[in-house]
Amino acid sequence: MEITAKSLVMVALLFMGSFVSPNLRPERLMIVWSLFDSISFIIPHPNGVAHDKLYVKATGGGAFKFADLFKEKLGILFDKEDEMHSLVGGVNFLLKTVPREAFTYLDGQKEFVEIDHNDLYPYLLVNIGSGVSMIKVDGDGKYERISGTSLGGGTFLGLGKLLTKCKSFDELLELSHHGNNRVIDMLVGDIYGGTDYSKIGLSSTAIASSFGKAISDGKELEDYQPEDVARSLLRMISNNIGQIAYLNALRFGLKRIFFGGFFIRGLEYTMDTISVAVHFWSRGEAKAMFLRHEGFLGALGAFTSYSNQSHNDLKPHHHTVQRAILNCSGDNLRHIPVTSNLNDSETIECSINLV
Repeated sequence: MEITAKSLVMVALLFMGSFVSPNLRPERLMIVWSLFDSISFIIPHPNGVAHDKLYVKATGGGAFKFADLFKEKLGILFDKEDEMHSLVGGVNFLLKTVPREAFTYLDGQKEFVEIDHNDLYPYLLVNIGSGVSMIKVDGDGKYERISGTSLGGGTFLGLGKLLTKCKSFDELLELSHHGNNRVIDMLVGDIYGGTDYSKIGLSSTAIASSFGKAISDGKELEDYQPEDVARSLLRMISNNIGQIAYLNALRFGLKRIFFGGFFIRGLEYTMDTISVAVHFWSRGEAKAMFLRHEGFLGALGAFTSYSNQSHNDLKPHHHTVQRAILNCSGDNLRHIPVTSNLNDSETIECSINLV
């Protein structure tokens, strides 16, 4: 199926496989997509049978934002699933089903973490999109949003566009990779003559004030390199999220902190910055953990919601969910997962009872 509507060009992620929809016969090949706005849905294979009404699973803001567009252009009606419920369901599914799903990333070193399914809960899920939600997960379907912050990916992109003239999230991230935040950030060493403040455990390279050097440098914005501004901005947002996340984990006595969301997207510097923040504030007692398939949490959660429904006309079927990446024509948004030591043809096997 070719999608030509301009708004649909924002599709960035794709989960492929054989699925079952209540509106189609079980043998029809289906595709589950995950959209930029955390929307997941099912559409028929081109060889499938046409129906007057096709209901598909959808979750996230895009389920509301694009509902009329999909109905008008494709004749698809959205069966909306709660975003938070889908998000948590997707994480629980991955942690229980996929080997070596969770990993840590600190100082350039990635280490996979073995998760004991009998000792999974409770944990803290930090979902970083436009803003940040922090969710305490106590079990399947048992969760509570305990905190959050408005300083998230939207803050990074919004300020980045104003300060650097970048037009997209990816452009801003790429720019930050070439920058040096020490040009703009005030470090502990800048205050204490290049030395550590060892009495309270601060190294000379610790950031004392994000963008702090701009106070006394006597420079205007155009005097700074945009890549340095982007780097400082990314560091500021990531450090803040890592600190708030650890404090909430400490508040509720949670041992595990998982980070996900469009802001991360498997980017090494972002993960490393968040990990350093958690390590610093916990004094090494806590670790930030990430998920290999974090870009598909809502899509998986929406899909697995079928297991809680009754469809008398369907029989149990075996399903295969395969990782893939879709680069739409004219779309600069890409999901870039951590792929080292992974097999690109790797599949997630799952069985869902639809009776």
